[in-house]
Amino acid sequence: MSRSVLEKKFYSKVLLFGEYSVIQHSMGLCIPYTLFDGKLTFRRDNRIVIDPEFKAFSLYINQLVDTNQLSFQFDSTSFEFDISQGLYFDSTIPQGYGVGSSGALVAAIFDRYEQENHSTLDISKLKKIFSQMESHFHGASSGIDPLISYLNSPILIKGKQDLGPVIIPNFPKGPGGIFLLNTKRSRKTEPLVNLFLEKSTNSHFSDLCENVLVPITNDCINNFLAAETKLLLENFKLLSEFQFEYLSPMIPKLYRDLWIEGINSGGYSLKLCGAGGGGFLMGITSDFQKVKQVLSAHELRLLLSF
Repeated sequence: MSRSVLEKKFYSKVLLFGEYSVIQHSMGLCIPYTLFDGKLTFRRDNRIVIDPEFKAFSLYINQLVDTNQLSFQFDSTSFEFDISQGLYFDSTIPQGYGVGSSGALVAAIFDRYEQENHSTLDISKLKKIFSQMESHFHGASSGIDPLISYLNSPILIKGKQDLGPVIIPNFPKGPGGIFLLNTKRSRKTEPLVNLFLEKSTNSHFSDLCENVLVPITNDCINNFLAAETKLLLENFKLLSEFQFEYLSPMIPKLYRDLWIEGINSGGYSLKLCGAGGGGFLMGITSDFQKVKQVLSAHELRLLLSF
């Protein structure tokens, strides 16, 4: 492979709404996050260092090929050769933060080594392919993260097979906004999702998710897409309160006081951004500059203002 063509960037993603609730069939809303990105490349000093992660992924793909389970045509010969020449993923996407580090990697590999005409693949087919590929990293994958990175487009999830690109509205410029708070600690997704699934076997918890969490999440998404900031602030706070009461194991212990302080003061509301346990938290406020002062000891990144 020509080294000069390995410059295409694949961006991280942020799940705005739908963490855990999508398991209970709520809507979900994901957007690309261009602050972080990654690309396939070779080392500029021409040193050949075999990437063990790529080697393991190549073995996984070959096993699927050998058992006729791979759902698309993949140029494994070229991939293996490039790995032997020191191919790696040059990425600024933090791992274990819930912003799609493995998703961007999968999207980049698919884009380079898939042998079909991907322009003819519909979104549900792409999602299935990406689910199969990313399962190597997570044990199970919905395929959404690589899909966001590959399409570089916001995606609205309405159901397991009902999803597609969506236009993010132009919010009126104002002092408020949605922001990310960096906990500066990574986490693993799988144990947290397993904990949620275990909690969901309790009928009371499952009913709460179905009758409280899902409607609140759907309301947040509908408010967001309609640019109804007042209602969004209200429903975001309800979501924050629900997560604090029923999903507290997913909230890093050092941030629980900060979480409840926001709810009680009314100055801001926090929620999980992905599986929780670390990575980023997401917040909303009607006055971002004031929140920056209140949370001056923490690293905040403004996602969008309104």
